[in-house]
Amino acid sequence: MQGEHEVAVLRLGHRPGRDDRMTTHVGLAARALGADRAILVGRTDQSRRTVRDITDRFGGPFEVETTDEYRPILREYGERGTVVHLTMYGEPVQAVEDAVRDAHAEGPLLVVVGAEKVPFEVYEAAEFNVGVTNQPHSEVAGLAVFLDRLFEGRELDREWIDAEKQVVPQAIGKRVEPADGGTGTDGTSDDGGSTG
Repeated sequence: MQGEHEVAVLRLGHRPGRDDRMTTHVGLAARALGADRAILVGRTDQSRRTVRDITDRFGGPFEVETTDEYRPILREYGERGTVVHLTMYGEPVQAVEDAVRDAHAEGPLLVVVGAEKVPFEVYEAAEFNVGVTNQPHSEVAGLAVFLDRLFEGRELDREWIDAEKQVVPQAIGKRVEPADGGTGTDGTSDDGGSTG
């Protein structure tokens, strides 16, 4: 988030065809809830394109990239920052959130979000293995709760720059208008792509 050390989200274990939508939603949640960038491992070009398109339309800053190799990223953040692995087997988020927040105040944070079975080396590389709940749940839900706890709700008031469109909050209906304040759209169409 602007004015703070970087928070990057590393999406591991993407299974093409099976995880396309989930990986896209990891990227969208990372963007919407305060992370600075997402790193998608594997054949995730469509997810990358979708997240970039949303960023172009609804503003940033936010970066998304793809890679085939996650180990150098784990090493880099282990040397210059802190690695947090989100897993339902980890310590309760409420027990470690202050320590994670303190670590983030000192340097960058890499938040690892898995899909298929996460290699044990990731558990070992992480300074914090964090469980948002110790019950089965979606990795998108875990990421969302974690980022909200990390930023203590500040991400909800974030300023978006270079946006083409903006959502105008209202009690009923959907309204999206040009970000410059011009005439928008009203009605039931969804101008937000896969954001719902």
